[in-house]
Amino acid sequence: MEITAFEAEPREAPAFEVLKPSNELQLVAEPLRPETAGRFAEAEVVSTFIYSDLGRRTLEKLPALKLIATRSTGFDHVDTAFCAERGITICNVPSYGENTVAEHVFALLLALSHRLVEGVERARSGRFSPEGLQGFDLAGKRLGVIGAGSIGRHVVRIARGFGMEVLVHDPATDPALAARLGFRYAELDELLAMADVISLHVPAMPATRHLLSAEAFRRMKDGVVIINTARGSLIDPRALIEALRSGKVAGAGLGMLPDEPLIREEAELICSIFCDRHDLRDLVADHVLLRMPNVVVTPHSAFNTREAVGRIVETTVANIEAFAEGRPRNVVPARPMPG
Repeated sequence: MEITAFEAEPREAPAFEVLKPSNELQLVAEPLRPETAGRFAEAEVVSTFIYSDLGRRTLEKLPALKLIATRSTGFDHVDTAFCAERGITICNVPSYGENTVAEHVFALLLALSHRLVEGVERARSGRFSPEGLQGFDLAGKRLGVIGAGSIGRHVVRIARGFGMEVLVHDPATDPALAARLGFRYAELDELLAMADVISLHVPAMPATRHLLSAEAFRRMKDGVVIINTARGSLIDPRALIEALRSGKVAGAGLGMLPDEPLIREEAELICSIFCDRHDLRDLVADHVLLRMPNVVVTPHSAFNTREAVGRIVETTVANIEAFAEGRPRNVVPARPMPG
């Protein structure tokens, strides 16, 4: 098969090399875009990370395409409706870093609770004073976890180790799991009203877009801390800025931003692929968040450990091999996600 891996980094090359003996393999550093897709019209399999555009405009230029092997758990960047029309299989990496991402949650939370970024900057400048850097303990605080998948459950385990009380909101409840991990299920309104810290662990879909909206922030207690390592679209960035400015939200730890592809490649703002799909006011909001002292933002790096990246590529290669053998695995629904 003709296989092209986009957004491929040198460290991933050895894992992909095992596909070479019986396939034509091409590794491309840049993301897949509608403007460049025509160069890869012979590709039967494409593997991408999340910065590639796998919308209709791109996929229409790949007539030979049979399989999309995304190197991510989420597949909201794929036009699943078009894939259903064309019979294109989509495979993902359902589990690779529940511990990795959960650890990043607490890296962000501890950075906020101990004012680490400000403290490091102050120490480097030669001013060794803790004045104005008072933080807060995690022990005794109430953590609200929205989404109890594999990552959310690992967040609960770590939180309990810090001595936190945990509330969980999830459509599916498991009393035995709650008893084993030591948390209590709560309706979303109760969680928003009671949590000192809220951590998001749900997929991006129409139903979860701006899950944390201006109305949701109004229902939270004053001084709440928000952590998001899931998807940027879960939070309305302009509403978050307003909540931060008013003090409703004391701090935010963000593993990504809603329009991070635009920040990553702002030169492409003139291209209609982005400008006709994104509210540029959200892009401005992203830049404001990046510069707020009570916000810690990382560049979609929660997954980025040696171990997790290795698991991602190994699973992706196994997905491609299984598809070639006629027994596809980790197949996701080739249809629009429910709204």
